[in-house]
Amino acid sequence: MRTMRTNVFAGGAVDWDRRLFDSLIPLPDGTSYNAYLVRGSEKTALIDTVDPAKAEVLMEQLADVENLDYLVAHHAEQDHAGCIPLVLAKYPLAKLITSPKGKTLIVDHLHVDEKRITTVGDGETISLGDRSLRFIHTPWVHWPETMTTYLAEEKILFTCDFFGSHLATTDMYAHDKERVYEAAKRYYAEIMMPFRHAIRNNLEKLNGLSIDIIAPSHGPAYDNPSFIIDAYKDWISDDPKNQVVIPYISMHGSTRLLVERLVGSLAQKGITVFQFDLAATDLGKLAIAMVDAATIVLGTPTVHVGPHPAVLYAAMLANALRPKAAFASVVGSYGWAGKAVEQIAAALPNLKVELLPPVICKGLPLAKDFDSIEALSGAIFEKHKARGLVQ
Repeated sequence: MRTMRTNVFAGGAVDWDRRLFDSLIPLPDGTSYNAYLVRGSEKTALIDTVDPAKAEVLMEQLADVENLDYLVAHHAEQDHAGCIPLVLAKYPLAKLITSPKGKTLIVDHLHVDEKRITTVGDGETISLGDRSLRFIHTPWVHWPETMTTYLAEEKILFTCDFFGSHLATTDMYAHDKERVYEAAKRYYAEIMMPFRHAIRNNLEKLNGLSIDIIAPSHGPAYDNPSFIIDAYKDWISDDPKNQVVIPYISMHGSTRLLVERLVGSLAQKGITVFQFDLAATDLGKLAIAMVDAATIVLGTPTVHVGPHPAVLYAAMLANALRPKAAFASVVGSYGWAGKAVEQIAAALPNLKVELLPPVICKGLPLAKDFDSIEALSGAIFEKHKARGLVQ
């Protein structure tokens, strides 16, 4: 473990080679599972553990730690809680500290003996002697039981998934700002964005704290907390930017022609566009683009009357992530008949968007179809202008 402050140590494991999380989320830059050890004058606490795949790394770091009084579990998911049984077995007198909802989930997921678990209320404090741990409930970042821990004497906030980033690095702190910003935004987009209103409430709970270090359980810590706090305030706001995201796929070129015309037209109007060919797209990049976009336009050919499955998946992804977009539309093509627009619209019930007139052509687009694309571009421009997004 490495020293963060006197008797405060950062440990855990860097997972350089992991490329998929939850069998779903791409990890182009690997990740880390951070654990922290705090020694007080009377008691010692370990904050979070690591993914079971890296258990031997954590246990080696604890080899010289003779006594452990408390093991703090911020979150019951395996990447942080998976080694709790091993740590409790090594330290038979240690108490597992978690939230009331955390207790239920840890028992269910890890079969930990309830007698080893002590629950703490929101704002409750545990003394380590000359130091104290204050527990702050932060539900829905990103499970219902999540909490953070504040070490007042050192002004360190341990946040688990809150403010995290999937980034494998040897840096203890976020000094490569551009790289960390993108990794943290990807992490927010893929994991936290559906809970942005809950995050807003939890950010407000931190307002009264004096924080010198934010120490998450994924990625580097922040010795300049305003860097990540200000980023989160921007991402969770209800104010989108003058941006359009266009995820699409094209089977025989017709949809691509419509998309390219729309991208060019929007760009001429001063609107930033992110175009994603779903045949070869990192869905994490798509999620990042959705964080700030005011408009989402899905481009699809017709497959057996409905939208292409890749486009339908993109629609379902947007619906699950619940970005702040205000407008949406569909462009595409069909061979003889189709209900792509209706099926895509039905896949977006969670988005509070205004649906703009779609542009669907039969076969290769004609001049009138490109005229409709120009009309859609104009409609998007006017909607952005009305919201004060166009400079």
